[in-house]
Amino acid sequence: MRKISVLLFLAWVGFLFYAGIALFTSGFLLTRLELTNHSSCQEPPGPGSLPWGSRGEPGSCWMASRFSRLVLVLIDALRFDFAQPQLSHVSGEPPVSLPFLGKLAFLQRILEIQPYHARLYQSKVDPPTTTMQRLKALTTGSLPTFIDAGSNFASYAIAEDNLVKQLTSTGCDPLMSLQEGAWSSWEMKPGTIFFLELSLKLSFSRPSMLETYTQWTMVSWNTSTQPEPEVIPQISLVPTLALLLGLPIPFGNIGEVIAEVFSEVEDSQPHSSTLAQASALHLNAQQVSRFLHTYSTAAQDLQVKELHRLQNLFSKASADYQRLLQSPQGAEAALQTVITELQQFLRGVRAMCIESWARFSLVRMAGGAALLAATCFLCLLVSQWATSPGFCFRPLLIPMAWGLTGAVVCAGLLATTGLKLDSVVLGAMAAVGSLLPFLWKAWAGWGAKRPLAALLPMPGPVLLLLLIRFAGFFSDSFVIAEARAAPFLLISLILLLVAQLHWEGKLLPPKLLTIPRLGFLTPAGPPRHNGTHALGLGVGLLLCIRLAGLFHRCPEETPACSSSPWLSPLASMVGGRAKNVWYGACVGALAALLAAVRLWLRRYGNLKSPEPPVLFVRWGLPLMGLGTAAYWALASGADEAPPRLRALVAGASVMLPRAVAGLAASGLMLLLWRPVTVLVKAATGAPRTRTVLTPFSGPPTSQADLDYVVPQIYRHMQEEFRGRLERTKSQGPLTVAAYQLGSVYSAAMVTALTLLAFPLLLLHAERISLVFLLLFLQSFLLLHLLAAGIPITTPGPFTVPWQAVSAWAFMATQTFYSTGHQPVFPAIHWHAAFVGVPEGHDFTWLSALLVGANTFASHILFAVGCPLLLLWPFLCESQGPRKRRQPPGNEAEARVRPEEEEEPLREMRLRDAPHHFNAALLQLGLKYLFVLGIQILACALAASILRRHLMVWKVFAPKFIFEAMGFIVSSVGLCLGIALVMRVDGAVSSWFRQLVLAQQKAGEQSSLVYTGAGSSAREAQSHLLPPCSQDLLASGTSLFYNSKS
Repeated sequence: MRKISVLLFLAWVGFLFYAGIALFTSGFLLTRLELTNHSSCQEPPGPGSLPWGSRGEPGSCWMASRFSRLVLVLIDALRFDFAQPQLSHVSGEPPVSLPFLGKLAFLQRILEIQPYHARLYQSKVDPPTTTMQRLKALTTGSLPTFIDAGSNFASYAIAEDNLVKQLTSTGCDPLMSLQEGAWSSWEMKPGTIFFLELSLKLSFSRPSMLETYTQWTMVSWNTSTQPEPEVIPQISLVPTLALLLGLPIPFGNIGEVIAEVFSEVEDSQPHSSTLAQASALHLNAQQVSRFLHTYSTAAQDLQVKELHRLQNLFSKASADYQRLLQSPQGAEAALQTVITELQQFLRGVRAMCIESWARFSLVRMAGGAALLAATCFLCLLVSQWATSPGFCFRPLLIPMAWGLTGAVVCAGLLATTGLKLDSVVLGAMAAVGSLLPFLWKAWAGWGAKRPLAALLPMPGPVLLLLLIRFAGFFSDSFVIAEARAAPFLLISLILLLVAQLHWEGKLLPPKLLTIPRLGFLTPAGPPRHNGTHALGLGVGLLLCIRLAGLFHRCPEETPACSSSPWLSPLASMVGGRAKNVWYGACVGALAALLAAVRLWLRRYGNLKSPEPPVLFVRWGLPLMGLGTAAYWALASGADEAPPRLRALVAGASVMLPRAVAGLAASGLMLLLWRPVTVLVKAATGAPRTRTVLTPFSGPPTSQADLDYVVPQIYRHMQEEFRGRLERTKSQGPLTVAAYQLGSVYSAAMVTALTLLAFPLLLLHAERISLVFLLLFLQSFLLLHLLAAGIPITTPGPFTVPWQAVSAWAFMATQTFYSTGHQPVFPAIHWHAAFVGVPEGHDFTWLSALLVGANTFASHILFAVGCPLLLLWPFLCESQGPRKRRQPPGNEAEARVRPEEEEEPLREMRLRDAPHHFNAALLQLGLKYLFVLGIQILACALAASILRRHLMVWKVFAPKFIFEAMGFIVSSVGLCLGIALVMRVDGAVSSWFRQLVLAQQKAGEQSSLVYTGAGSSAREAQSHLLPPCSQDLLASGTSLFYNSKS
């Protein structure tokens, strides 16, 4: 029951975080569904006759073309007051004249010379303002959001219908390039769009900048000005250009045509101009209405009532327009009414789409951030509550019941009333409804009785580092440079750990000064390691971090930085000899990783177990290594393969990753089936313990020596005689010897992490294998360094300090960057989507899963391996002196007899106190979720506060998305890792019970023996053994617990 309570409570805390992330995301991230429908000339946008002016025209589509050429110049960061001066109109003051005002004087000249051939408009853009989204808006006429949900993985590909595709469908070459130095000698063919993008990065106040800019603009624009230029949405450019060029309007356009550009030149017939404007607006409205109908069928994120109102408005305007086409003469006022109705419809559609796709919801953003903050406080509160003496697991199930009941009640009310509520809001309501009562009861029953300082017992330096990391998310420079900041914080924490060990007296003899220093605790016990050992661990760990830093990828915002060439695959290398050398290094790293795991299992004796997982480690892991090496060889030399073998190479490149993944899955299944990797020996006969005689250099010189030596000789003779008698018996009591129970949990965790590492390694470039080797090595060093500072308390409570959890989370972030990743979409390793996937097959979700596993590989490994922080200090327990209890009057023997060595119980100490064991797992999970939770909370607060920042869509929004996805992956991995430890614990209990049942059926009699140094059955202390093993005493089974085979 305790295990289920822990897992369910951690899952509920994860749900609270997910609800907060989803609620904040629904108010901050601009998302919509991307449609792939296309417009065509053969399919008009709606019923009715063709517009006036297009009937009978050769080459006409929806409307007759007015132009055959288009020059589109894009100038980055162009201020509107460059085109129209903003002079001061304050009386008594001279006009304001700044260097950047009114520098496009030729526009004024064109307006004066050709007033009917030029227009000047001020364009208004909608968020997000990133380059890719703006280019989509300028070509599709839609409202591109930060995330356009579609079926393609290339974020720079425009899959929607757009102007360029429409022009390509006519058979024309839509693009031309203007070579440098050919400003006045270029020609454009009919049906050509000329794109020119100018980027202004110089200071506007410099004369050289103004001269260069004037030269650029002499051939780039042909517009005129108005006293008060009209402000138009940027997306209005698309339908206007499409109809002017005689093209269909792109399917997803929601922009409104600029009606006045469809007026007749030097119009002498106002009615014809008004009819032309109405025809263009009606075509535009038909196309938008068709898009709304298609989109509302595929998605449900538009407002239903507003959608119905707009459709009714369009139906009325369309009916009026069709009626006026029957009698176009003498209907000027009616046409103006139709134009007004159509414009109201188009502007209403745009406003509705902006409300759904391109507008922040401050209420949802604030609610999501508040829910995240409350959940972080919950983790902090319960993590301290779990170590209190009166902690009980039963109340942990109450919040799940509250949340489930609240969700069911809300869903039932909504179903009965017929109202529709967003699933995100419903989930947030269930989360809040379950969180608030639990916080109230926990605070009233336990938290209010303690000072606030007791709820945050982390050392001062660790708290300072966490605050620095929290504040860093509010700086775009820090987020961009996080690849360097994360290792710096990790190194700082490691140095603090070494200093803590020294100041607490755990490296050298205790100092005379025992007061706390720098917020750390006072010395708690004798030193467990010498200073040289800990310094060696620290130096090795720092060296691994520096070596992992060589595998770095530079962000786009730092052009002076050069990314590591070691991140590229071997297939991109030119030299054959260098490629072979690197391939050998990669295979060597793979072999070193396998050898390290086998040596570790052999050192603790688990490799001698006959269980299926151990057999798989012996034979399955080498096969996985061979498959990985073979795949690397094929991938690096696929282009060099002979033509007749390329089909075979392609097939093998698909099957090898699948085989490695299948072997890894099989190994994990075996580990879950039989996780107890111990060596069990059963024999008939009672165990004999030999008495060790203490040698003397001469005859006994005192009565005390005689009193000690003579009983030893007598007992030795008695044991030899008893052994001879036992060997003559045909059968005896059953003796069971279990080796390496002390590392049974860690062995399962290390095996699982190794099996997970191989499929994740296949998704990366070959040379990332060196990073994976460093990952395992620095994790091993960090665990040993942390184990030196964590005291082992028996029988409990057990706890993992904050500095250990923080260092583990920092190392996950550092490894994320060391594997060549960045928290931006262009840096995603899209090649992982095709590992093990044959060409021509569309496995969208599988490809997305592979890309996600590649991106968050470090989060997966460190989250699953998080329980090692609790297990490793017990695993590092060494042999210690253990004095036997002496009867009264034997002081002389106790003074002369040397101390006996006690076999360390190691991880079996955790089973000695199952309540504290499960509480420690709960506390560890909550601490890790807290450290990750404050990171996602910081990202959410930074994105909401800086939502108008220039870099919000370039830096802060991608960082929030990556942190959110990383948190989800880490929380799931954490629950799986803790579940694996609990599975091993349950298997050990089942193993003990099976021994009891087997002995009860046999009806044999024997005693329980703990194989320390010479201790007999009756001298074994029950509190030194796991509770389940104490049951064997009543069944008559002898159990040898040993840590060495």
